[in-house]
Amino acid sequence: MASFPETLENVDVLEDWLSRPSVSAVTALEETSGDILVLGAGGKLGPTLARMIKRAVSGRRVIAVSRFTETHLPAQLESQGIEVIVGDLLDEEFLQSLPDCPNVYFLAGMKFGATGNESLTWAMNAWLPGRVCQRFYQSRIVALSTGNVYGLTTTQGAGSQEKDTLNPVGEYANSCLGRERLFQYFSEEQQTPVVLIRLNYANELRYGVLVDLARKVLANEPIDLGMGWVNVIWQGDANAMIAAAVTKAGSPATILNVAGAPHLSVRWLAEQFGEIANTKPIFQGEEGPDALLSDASLARVCLGESGVPVEVMLRWVVRWLKGGGPTLGKPTKFENRRGNF
Repeated sequence: MASFPETLENVDVLEDWLSRPSVSAVTALEETSGDILVLGAGGKLGPTLARMIKRAVSGRRVIAVSRFTETHLPAQLESQGIEVIVGDLLDEEFLQSLPDCPNVYFLAGMKFGATGNESLTWAMNAWLPGRVCQRFYQSRIVALSTGNVYGLTTTQGAGSQEKDTLNPVGEYANSCLGRERLFQYFSEEQQTPVVLIRLNYANELRYGVLVDLARKVLANEPIDLGMGWVNVIWQGDANAMIAAAVTKAGSPATILNVAGAPHLSVRWLAEQFGEIANTKPIFQGEEGPDALLSDASLARVCLGESGVPVEVMLRWVVRWLKGGGPTLGKPTKFENRRGNF
């Protein structure tokens, strides 16, 4: 059984854990050849995914592309042997200037701020994927999507599966369905190999559902139980599954759910945080009969199992927050049942 430290002491240690490649990721990447391009590498997953890929294939060229609003990231990535190109993917001239690469990871998208900025949301989540497909029509593409395209499902089952009917709620989820449809169209039209990764929810110590819940428990703030069940997965495990997915790209596009298993009760998670922190959580409302849940059993067969258990994540999160560790200040809004982000 794997051994885990009691706590992750600082950001460097955290990012090391988030970027450790799994055996499945290394094996899959070794089956490919050529340069690797990570589009949208400045977001929550991008920096550690790019670093993981570089660690898995140290002798190959890995290129990270983003506007990089976090200005420290380019130098950090370059220090780790990753090439950096700074620019706006919505700029057509910039997009066309990017180097040809046989392997492309597409992480760009917009979620937070989508409400009230719907036109940019659709441009990022639907129009840009079509342009990327046309620009990299000869590449193999791993494209990040979301479990939000399913809508709510009963909490009594295993969660939504890849072949289930989609029922997106809200502008964000609908724009993400638009993203998928564009990738699916160009995958068939151009014979471009594509794999769509429906992710929910990745967690680390600076961001995620677990951070949102733990902060409320520690601050004695009420926890809304309306969205009473969630999937949670360590971001490093999600990164490893996303990295490994490159060999699953196909035409028509392959679809895989990446999520933690089994889905967990929000009440139970808050109570566990309470036990670790020696405090009692405050709840409001009652659990509904449905929630946003995904069944990732197919991906676990194809891409490898998760490595970090939820009990370890709970302990790490509480100790990080109580120790004053930095956070991204971006609540997930997972409890929102109307799709407003």
